[in-house]
Amino acid sequence: MGILACIGVLLPFSFYYWLWTYPQKWVDLCGQGRDPSKLMAQVSHLLKLLQFLSLFSVSTLSWPPPLYFWPLFFFGQFLNFRVYQLLGELGTYYGVRFGRSIPWVTEFPFGYIKDPQYVGSIMSLLACLHWVPFQYILLWILGYVFMMGLESKEDPATRAKPLL
Repeated sequence: MGILACIGVLLPFSFYYWLWTYPQKWVDLCGQGRDPSKLMAQVSHLLKLLQFLSLFSVSTLSWPPPLYFWPLFFFGQFLNFRVYQLLGELGTYYGVRFGRSIPWVTEFPFGYIKDPQYVGSIMSLLACLHWVPFQYILLWILGYVFMMGLESKEDPATRAKPLL
């Protein structure tokens, strides 16, 4: 089960890499009249489900969780929720890459935490170390670190040319 779990954990990052690197191909694939960000969100949710099932397949569940679980997990999820609340689906799912104009956000956690959505996700993963073997958590975190590096190579204030 280990190799399948690794593939399941890493699979979304190849999708995100492709979309970030070749946004026009995704826009073309989506076709006229279909929102590329909305379709990206739908595919991403399916891939996220596969990631969770992959982790679940190698997990040992026990209760109660260690005390560090609650603050790490809830603050991590708060960051994720806040990013989505501020950016919406369009901003969260590469709308700028697909040629949409997204307002610049400076409210917390933006401007205080670099890459708050990824940081929140990493915190939530670290909270699960009690149940999930370290190598799977590390693999997932490395995927986030890879995406942070890829996405930081461009000035985020630069707007992409219209693709739609």
